[in-house]
Amino acid sequence: MSAAGSGQASVARRALSLGDLDSTQRFAATMVADNPRDAEGHFLLGVAESSAGRVQAGIQHLGRAVALDPQGEYRAQLAKLFTLVRRDGDAAATLRDAEQTPPVDALSRDTMGCVYARLGDHAAALAHFSEAVRLEPGHTEYRYNQAVTLNFLGRADEADAALEALIAQAPGDARAHHLLAGLRKQTPARNHVQRLTHTHAETRDGRGRLLLCYALAKELEDLGQADEALDRLCATNAEHRRTLPYTFARDAAVFDAIEANMPKAAPSTEPPADAPIFIIGMPRTGTTLVDRIISSHPDVESAGELQALPLAVKKAAGTRTPTAMDPETIAAAARGDMGAVGRDYLQRASHHRRDPQLRFTDKFPGNFHYAAFIAQALPNARIVCVRRHPMDTVLSNFRNLFAVSSRYYDYSYDLLDIAAYYVRFDRLMALWRAALPGQLIEVRYEDLVADQEGETRRMLTHCGLEWSDACLSFHTSAAPVSTPSAAQVRQPIYRDSVARWKRHAAVMEPVRRFFEQAGLDID
Repeated sequence: MSAAGSGQASVARRALSLGDLDSTQRFAATMVADNPRDAEGHFLLGVAESSAGRVQAGIQHLGRAVALDPQGEYRAQLAKLFTLVRRDGDAAATLRDAEQTPPVDALSRDTMGCVYARLGDHAAALAHFSEAVRLEPGHTEYRYNQAVTLNFLGRADEADAALEALIAQAPGDARAHHLLAGLRKQTPARNHVQRLTHTHAETRDGRGRLLLCYALAKELEDLGQADEALDRLCATNAEHRRTLPYTFARDAAVFDAIEANMPKAAPSTEPPADAPIFIIGMPRTGTTLVDRIISSHPDVESAGELQALPLAVKKAAGTRTPTAMDPETIAAAARGDMGAVGRDYLQRASHHRRDPQLRFTDKFPGNFHYAAFIAQALPNARIVCVRRHPMDTVLSNFRNLFAVSSRYYDYSYDLLDIAAYYVRFDRLMALWRAALPGQLIEVRYEDLVADQEGETRRMLTHCGLEWSDACLSFHTSAAPVSTPSAAQVRQPIYRDSVARWKRHAAVMEPVRRFFEQAGLDID
């Protein structure tokens, strides 16, 4: 690189560090125009393009940069962009190449960790997050990523220490407080209620207040102050709900489209032979527990919560709507090639598997929308739907903070919105129950708690698996858990969550009446 080019690169790097994408793009474009083989110019131009939302252009420039100079920093950013466009196989291959000459800067190491996490390899991710923290111990984002991964891997004490170090640097970091509250059950001798109460009172940011309130409510619940915890959630959720442009009609339209179109879909004429196990249901109903039980079998591994099926359906539909699941996509996909859906799904899922000789579970709860697609695209698959008492399902969804930025969970901030969603879920499950008697079984969470062995045997038989005692000691598994239930499934089954709604009967009374009017039996 010439002295002039080096100067341009320094200026472009400086602009990028300040978030000035226009200047970065301008300087980098000049570098590439002056020398089309300038790897740094292509790299900076690729980062600028992708940061501005032009991801495909970013991939082209970063790919060129890697071809000219296959260094770790360039590969890390290219792998990140591949995940953004769901090219997980390319992302994994790029990461493998990057490991040959790992980057030396903290940002790139954190980026590699994020890509590994996206691919479900949390053990590999941790090494990069930890190195990023070592290189830049004052960077709170790196510490947060490290703590999240430690929690996924069951290393709660280390996650606790990482979060306390983060909070010491940034006392108002709401995400850190929220994660810390969920690491374990709090006790009178060890809790963060006083600090959370103060931090919540000092916070004005809406998202931060939401996270802090959920953290505080969780700890108050742990300490036996369940009424105060729910009162706080009711107030905070109502405040957040008023900011959302949500009506239940949006979700109802999706349910309508599924019921109207899926009976028209034709089974695949050349279906794949694979037999994945789908664990579906409303969120927070025991799907992680069931996944943990089944994947403790020596012939099964968990692939985690995959987006592979919604993405395969979206690709088959060919729609350009902004969401993966919407009425137009459902209608178009139902007329498509189910065999192609199955093959595309398996290809996407393969990048999240460790041993291709094993069967695998996919425990994305929202796949309940796609049960007919599963049956027709993957006829050897088995589906286990986890059910929980309707009232407990509503309360559990209300008490859990899902991905705040995801519009799919906008229903979860209002008790009656959740109840309306549950009614349509229940109606859809009745359709699947009648249409898919050989592929789908329903397991009640309450029955699993009361008779763990009996229900486990029933699930294994349905999935075509021999009995294994390992399924009863699921809580001893060292496999990562990347869901809000990470702490719960590392202990034996307990009964504390059964009929929890009765402790809040007055607050839940409108829900009870709603279900009664809808004809649901809640006794």
